[in-house]
Amino acid sequence: MRAQGERADAAKNRARVLTAAAELFRERPAETVTMEDIARAAGVGKGTLYRRYPSREAIAIALLDEHERALQEQLISGPPPLGPGAPAGAAGAPAASPAERLAAFYRAMADLLERHGHLALAGETGARRFRTGAYGFWRAHVGALLTAAGLAEERAALVDVLLAPLAPELYRYQREAGLSPAQIADALAVLARRVLG
Repeated sequence: MRAQGERADAAKNRARVLTAAAELFRERPAETVTMEDIARAAGVGKGTLYRRYPSREAIAIALLDEHERALQEQLISGPPPLGPGAPAGAAGAPAASPAERLAAFYRAMADLLERHGHLALAGETGARRFRTGAYGFWRAHVGALLTAAGLAEERAALVDVLLAPLAPELYRYQREAGLSPAQIADALAVLARRVLG
């Protein structure tokens, strides 16, 4: 969908850039893709590319954003255990426990990393990960689950510890070591139950 006020040619260039970048990130390791590669594949000048996206990481984050937003919507208003369920006394699906919700979040994130890890590796690694809006959202979600589980005092120390296993580099390492997505998600569910159960 075109951004409000965006010129038609700018919207077309943006779409070409994102399409080309997505293809390049799928074809080869993100760290080997350059801005010049993206500009060439999109058929746009480097100036056009840099006006909208200051870095390869910014492009990867833009591509990953729609997938992360879909998961965020499920966390906010979806059915349990991923979503909150019905409030107490209301009709509908009963609310899941904080441990069940964290385990469901871990499974959803493992699925997201399995399908779109190449984008996360291009834009959300190292210290950059902590500066993304998505990480802030995940942090607020896990923090709320900690509070709901009676761990408000430990929240500040635990929230990032519980998000650490979702680092895209770690997920890639575990997959390359032969673990399946289900094995990773199952292990994370054990962690959720042990900490919040």
